Amino acid sequence: MPFQTELVDELNILVQFSLSSDMTGIKVHSDADPRLVAATARLYDKKLITAKDGGYLTSIGRDAVEHAKEALRILKSNP
Repeated sequence: MPFQTELVDELNILVQFSLSSDMTGIKVHSDADPRLVAATARLYDKKLITAKDGGYLTSIGRDAVEHAKEALRILKSNP
């Protein structure tokens, strides 16, 4: 099953979160790219983040970010 555009947008939001502190969040402003605003709202609906416009990671959101960043690292590495 290939990645749909909506999932890629969600992954792009997730990898913006820092894993160095649970107190580091993000804010996606209402005038941002509508695709990113919608992706952030979907992540909230999925309970991966604490606010519809960003906020902080939930426990499962943190797991998702760890996996997304690891997949990105692997895919960007040179063999």
